[in-house]
Amino acid sequence: MQQTDSDPMPNAYHYAVIARAIAVIDAAPQPLALPDLATQMGMSVAHFQRVFTQWVGVSPKRYQQYLTLGHAKALLATRNTVLDTAVGTGLSGTSRLHDLFVRWEAMSPGDYARGGADLTLGYGVFDTIFGPALAVQTERGLCGLGFLGDADLLEALNDMQARWPAAQMLPDDSAAQRGAAAFAASTTQPQNRPTLHLIGAPFQIKVWEALLAIPPGQVTTYGQIAAAIGSPKAVRAVGTAVGRNPIGWVIPCHRALRKSGALGGYHWGLPIKRAMLAWEAVRADHAAPPPTGTTIAAIAQA
Repeated sequence: MQQTDSDPMPNAYHYAVIARAIAVIDAAPQPLALPDLATQMGMSVAHFQRVFTQWVGVSPKRYQQYLTLGHAKALLATRNTVLDTAVGTGLSGTSRLHDLFVRWEAMSPGDYARGGADLTLGYGVFDTIFGPALAVQTERGLCGLGFLGDADLLEALNDMQARWPAAQMLPDDSAAQRGAAAFAASTTQPQNRPTLHLIGAPFQIKVWEALLAIPPGQVTTYGQIAAAIGSPKAVRAVGTAVGRNPIGWVIPCHRALRKSGALGGYHWGLPIKRAMLAWEAVRADHAAPPPTGTTIAAIAQA
């Protein structure tokens, strides 16, 4: 993704700098001054400030406040989505969730059990503001989106293949294009609604649908998700389903936290989760219009 003057999305190089800065900030016993951060990044103060601010929209000093555990707790205190209100009296294929229209298609238990034996999955890599991402698609829509982080492509491919062990997976440039479009639709172009083709058990699908009800810049807890889907005692199972979300960012599992305010896990790495939350929080603080609009063609086990 080449950045131009008219492109609102900074490129993956900028996130590589941010990821390194986050690691340095994590290791520091106290907040770091701008010259210290720039030195550890091997950059001049002016260049580091420019790259950092272009990516996140605020200064490195201000951004450090968004990366603390205290900020996660503050998000729970001030931007905690009440999913019982957002979702309503139960999740269904015809419910409206923040202008997200969810369309369901059925898969028989036998088809589901075959692990995608009849599917051909195309894959491709594209750049995002959180580094390179792997997109996987079927002929009906995007079925996987993961962030490489410190992983190599083969590791990420093996992770995706394990979700559909019997499917055939082939390189496909259109998968990268579809992934980039879906990412953009959830970030800067909400009018372009991607179609997602999800394969999961009914409980997983309910959890993923609940995640779609969490607006950008807000968070919820695993326990609140469990209550919203009518299984208040299934907190651990909810956490597992959140971790199995196949489509990162678009289905925002990064907005689910532990009740204590701790980040919990993230399949693609906690540094990416922290960066996502901080990036969204900055824009929420600056009243950026929230992204809306995702169509899901969900395949659920009957």
